[in-house]
Amino acid sequence: MNDTFKVGLVQNCASADMAKTLARARELATDAVAGGARLIVLPEFFSCYGVDDKGIHTDPRSEAAHPGLAMFRTFARDNGVWTVLGSLTVPAPDGRSYNRQFVIDAAGDVQATYDKIHLFDVNLGDDDRYRESASLCPGERAVLTETPWGPMGLSICYDVRFPHLYRDLAKAGASFLTCPAAFTHKSGQAHWHILLRARAIETGCFVFATCQSGTHGKARTYGHSLVVGPWGDILAEGPEDQEAIVLADIDPAEVGKARGRIPSLKHDRPYEIIGSGIIERAAE
Repeated sequence: MNDTFKVGLVQNCASADMAKTLARARELATDAVAGGARLIVLPEFFSCYGVDDKGIHTDPRSEAAHPGLAMFRTFARDNGVWTVLGSLTVPAPDGRSYNRQFVIDAAGDVQATYDKIHLFDVNLGDDDRYRESASLCPGERAVLTETPWGPMGLSICYDVRFPHLYRDLAKAGASFLTCPAAFTHKSGQAHWHILLRARAIETGCFVFATCQSGTHGKARTYGHSLVVGPWGDILAEGPEDQEAIVLADIDPAEVGKARGRIPSLKHDRPYEIIGSGIIERAAE
């Protein structure tokens, strides 16, 4: 459970052409395996992503019919590597779609799925608006899954702004956290590094954050895929405006060392907020 391993982040630039995008993602993932990666992590919307005046376009497919899931189940099995599909969109009962992450083991079997809980409904100014809730349905479950190296907690992109999710995953046992993203260039410049390092520091976890790069119609994503250590140090980083693979050696023992130095996960206290009213927060 505590063997060292190499993680490979696949920083691709998805377009509306799913077949072409998937072929390029597989090519990059193959390069990561050649570089020694035993865990591959792809970005949010890695198989198809376009943005226009009508919103985001990701070409939702059922799990049974999605070429991205089939392709990477075969990829994982053929290469004997664990693979995290940052997200694919699959139909939801209400006519929208779930933004769903998949964790695939080295035999090609799906070990866990996670539906993005927090949806990106924002106005960044200068007519730069996003309304994910118009086409995406929020998930309702936090997900922790076992890997050969220890438990891994799952999240996607905008989730990173909700630290309680990561704290809960860490308290449930996570040593690693995924945060695949299609982070906008504007918000990425301001917040990407700070948020991800904070989530690592607060939880004492490794953070694997693969972000798309380049342009996707009206949208521009930030790149800078990051591997962050449990002490908050950046172990590896991708470029800004180009596709890349990002490799880093991971020693799970560093999680225990960081938490031993600052055991803040054990130091929660009940408190009251005093203002116009009093809100009691129960001790966890």
